[in-house]
Amino acid sequence: MNLLAIETSTECCSVALSCDGALYARSEIAPRRHAELLLPMCDEVLAQAGVSRRQLDVIAVGRGPGAFTGVRLAISAAQGMALALDLPVIPVSSLAALAMQAPANGKPIFAVIDARMGEVYAGTFRKTAEGLVEPIGSESVGSAEFLDFSGAGEWNVVGTGWETYAAIIRNRMHGEPVWAKGLCYPQAACVARLAVQEHEAGIGLAPELALPVYLRDKVALTSTEQANARQG
Repeated sequence: MNLLAIETSTECCSVALSCDGALYARSEIAPRRHAELLLPMCDEVLAQAGVSRRQLDVIAVGRGPGAFTGVRLAISAAQGMALALDLPVIPVSSLAALAMQAPANGKPIFAVIDARMGEVYAGTFRKTAEGLVEPIGSESVGSAEFLDFSGAGEWNVVGTGWETYAAIIRNRMHGEPVWAKGLCYPQAACVARLAVQEHEAGIGLAPELALPVYLRDKVALTSTEQANARQG
């Protein structure tokens, strides 16, 4: 089974190909260069594996939440390739792909992406016996000051939201996480691992049904809000 995965919801642009159990991946931190890098990265992993686009069985995509432009790019690219090749699409939560990078230490995972404008995208997960992740709560967007950790004691924390709001998150947790890594981004390799399980279970969508998840509609602060933020 040949599965191509793409993930561009954050500053990181990444592509991965799962080919009969082998994984080929490319990843680069490249803000504002995703559109330039994405298709060449796809060609690189296909060439490395000796697989043509016509030999693909499914396209997987990080469907957000994340940067509006990045999420739109990933979904559009996945839909375009899937339509051209008559393939199904498997959308995967970008927060779940991020949570995959936390250790399997038995503790719940708090995946948090800096959403700008004083907010974070957040989701909670746990590791499965297969080394994948499953959600234990719904995904959200909002101020880090209103995060709720009342449902569990010790946490793993992963993502750029920790890098930006570590002090606030510590306060909301009433202590230090068991493990934390801030400079960490959703990766296509993790999207691929999650999507392989979905594909094996017979899950897949027609390209036009693979939709982005933004969690919020507002993409920028007004000039008044920007001035207030600077004063604060």
